Amino acid sequence: MKTIKYELTDESFGKVATLTFDEPDSPVNTMCLQWQDDLSEAAARVLKDKDAIQGVILASAKSTFFAGADLRAVMRLTPADAPRAYAEVERVKKNFRTLETLGKPVVSCLNGTALGGGWEVALVGHHRIAVDDNKTLFGLPEVTLGLLPGASGVTKMTRHLGLMGAQPYLVEGKTFGPREALALGLVHELVANAGELRAKALAWMAAHPTAQHPWEAKDYKIPGGTPANPKIAAALSVAPAMLKKQTRGLYPAPEAILACMVEGALVDLETALRIESRHLARLMTGSNAKAMINTFFFNMNAIRSGQSRPRDIARFKPARVGLLGAGMMGAGIAYAQASKGITTVLKDVSQERADAGKAYSARLTQARVDKGRMSADEQAALLSRISATSQAADLASCELIIEAVFERRDLKALVTQEAEPWLAPGGFFASNTSTLPIAGLATASARPEKFIGIHFFSPVDKMKLVEIIRGPQTDDETVARAFDYVQALGKIPIVVNDSRGFYTSRTFATFVMEGAAMLGEGIPAAVIENAGLQAGMPVGPLAVLDETALSLSVHVLEQTRSDLAAEGKRYTATPGELLVERMVKELNRPGRAGGGGFYDYPAEKGGKKTLWPELKTLFEKPDAAWNIDELKDRLLYRQAVETARALSEGVLTSVHDANIGSIFGIGFPAWTGGAMQFIYGMGTDRFVRRCDELAARFGPGFALTDAVTAGIARHQPVY
Repeated sequence: MKTIKYELTDESFGKVATLTFDEPDSPVNTMCLQWQDDLSEAAARVLKDKDAIQGVILASAKSTFFAGADLRAVMRLTPADAPRAYAEVERVKKNFRTLETLGKPVVSCLNGTALGGGWEVALVGHHRIAVDDNKTLFGLPEVTLGLLPGASGVTKMTRHLGLMGAQPYLVEGKTFGPREALALGLVHELVANAGELRAKALAWMAAHPTAQHPWEAKDYKIPGGTPANPKIAAALSVAPAMLKKQTRGLYPAPEAILACMVEGALVDLETALRIESRHLARLMTGSNAKAMINTFFFNMNAIRSGQSRPRDIARFKPARVGLLGAGMMGAGIAYAQASKGITTVLKDVSQERADAGKAYSARLTQARVDKGRMSADEQAALLSRISATSQAADLASCELIIEAVFERRDLKALVTQEAEPWLAPGGFFASNTSTLPIAGLATASARPEKFIGIHFFSPVDKMKLVEIIRGPQTDDETVARAFDYVQALGKIPIVVNDSRGFYTSRTFATFVMEGAAMLGEGIPAAVIENAGLQAGMPVGPLAVLDETALSLSVHVLEQTRSDLAAEGKRYTATPGELLVERMVKELNRPGRAGGGGFYDYPAEKGGKKTLWPELKTLFEKPDAAWNIDELKDRLLYRQAVETARALSEGVLTSVHDANIGSIFGIGFPAWTGGAMQFIYGMGTDRFVRRCDELAARFGPGFALTDAVTAGIARHQPVY
């Protein structure tokens, strides 16, 4: 066996078989095909030695216990592989059952993290002992990758915790640490270090020579009852509808998990396990799982490992960072920094404004204190890290200064020149601009090679993504240090090259302006909004425009016209941009903050917003023809086309930055795996054909050049 070491040892109470998982040339253990073959061999050896042994220990030679499935193998599956996938899962479970029903105690020694298939391996043990380490994670997060825990995870967790108790860990993929596992009864003992695991396992075996799982007993009952229990039945009657409301029918995995839980609770264990395998085989060979695995596992790991970061540059750990502008963005960044232990200088034009910015952190932390998530001492420590000031000299010794003032080039130039001289030796300067090219902003800097864009999203305390923009003169060290700074905040960095709107803002604009264009075509506003929701966007395009401010979109439009005019060029506004401009300048509807835009907003707290009634009179055309599927395509394809253009132009340099940026930055539907995976998931040829159809009907926004099409093909990932 190549991935499992099998040992028989003489102990005081008899022989013990130890199966030690140790996949060669891999930092973790996975359910690769070799491991599946080795597990069959190991189970056969245990069965052969059954009469001689008094117990079985499951252990790991890695720093973690077991990582789970071989996801690269899953990426290569097609729908035609479903029967084979089903057979492989059934083979793994047959071997699990061989160990579990041996009539001898089986102990899982959990020296570290066990997630997904790794936790299912752990559940084979009748008794589970874990090292008490708060960095260790257990659980079944398969749902986040479009899969379900089909190697007995659904069946066993349901039988351990009950239908209601198991839902957060199965349908939501909630993970947990050793102490929570102990409280749940999923782990039975904790030890201080891995060196104590074996002795504890042997002691338990000696005391429990005929162990079995709870459900093997004749008097076993599922905690809380089966679906036949009136209370359970009442909850389950609304569960599918609630789930559909959350997923909008776009995520098959949660629905499959719920079905496995309920159906499995009504039948014997062996039948429940087969139900589980059938559902898993269907998900494994479907497009949704591939999309989500590609992005939320492979793409996310590429970013976390620093593939977008310039190499061979020492890691940067920020200690003191200055912020210019204590408005919503500056105040949000200050909170993000202080919560990670970074000393923060928050500067505005007056002490009053700076104090107001710091008060934002006080409100956020007080809410956490009130909910019991933070102590008063922790709140005081966090707030002490933020110094509010109106004096530029207080920025002295900052290793990084970020300006977060209004999107005006002259204002940004002014604050850059005022603050930059106070940087610590070797420090760098960043702009939190969302649209203005870094090349132009860097002209105000004395050291453009140390000038970079760091684009946060609002609200900063909730949004995970940060877009790092390399200007034409920005050096590698500055990019690397910006990357490290973002990771130090616990956020997700993507790195893009300079252009107007960079990647996220220009692509976000295509979504909202396509929605505005639809309104101009006479399509009812409610239909447009619902098309966005049904496609999987968090909110409709008109609602997003209101929140970000129609007036800001008009300001960006005017700045673009002005910049291009200075270059001797003329900018042709899109139909959507012209409609938004009319809303602001003619109809005085600047957006939510200005009193109303596409929506009216209630004066009373808790009231519901409603679409502005005048939209129907001003824009809706009774004879306007529309098809909901076509509207959904327009909203998604327009963003995907812009992403492909950005990749072709070199604004984006990797597919992983494109996919992660589109989902976490602009809300592109997670079920697609991101804007580029949306293309690859359906196939390039099919995508190109549909773009041609949309371009013929709705304009050049959907048109693909040969260079863009070639770029799509060139960047396609291979597994």
